[in-house]
This record gives sequence, structure tokens and C-alpha cells, in this order.
Amino acid sequence: MTELWTHAIFTVKPGRENEFADAWVALARRAREEFAAAPTLLRDREHPNVFLGFGSWPDVDTMQRFRSATADSGAALDELLERGEAIVCERVFP
Repeated sequence: MTELWTHAIFTVKPGRENEFADAWVALARRAREEFAAAPTLLRDREHPNVFLGFGSWPDVDTMQRFRSATADSGAALDELLERGEAIVCERVFP
């Protein structure tokens, strides 16, 4: 089975950075506790309103269940963004 990862770049509305980080962390905790995901959030040092999110998932079905279960929270997170781009990846190396 191929290891599944998600990767996202979030550009947050100015002044909403802490609110975004708090909301993302709440979702990440749920992903860890209920869906065995391993999310990580990074912040760009030169552009403090740009965040990078990534993490591994046990499988596609688990990721989709998480997305369905947290659709309302995800929509609230989207309200804090100027833009966001997310992709699903497969590990190539190592």
C-alpha cells in the first residue's frame, strides 16, 4: 500500500493568523486522536500569514471520513483565508 500524505499552503487574512493557527490545531488534534493521522503545521518566518500544513494518513478512506466529519470546521477555517491550496500526495522516497 502506498503511504498517503496531504500538503497544503494557507495564506491567512492579515490579523487572523493566531485564530487560524488555533482552529487548525483543534482540527489536527481531532485528526490525531480519532483518525490516526500525523498532521504538522509550519509558519513562514518571512511571511507570517503563510502556513504550510502536511501530514500522513493511514489510507484514503480515513482521510475522506475525517474530511466529512469536520466539514463544518473546515468551512470555518476557510473563512480565515485569502487563499488555500491542498493536494494529496504519495510518498516516493525514502
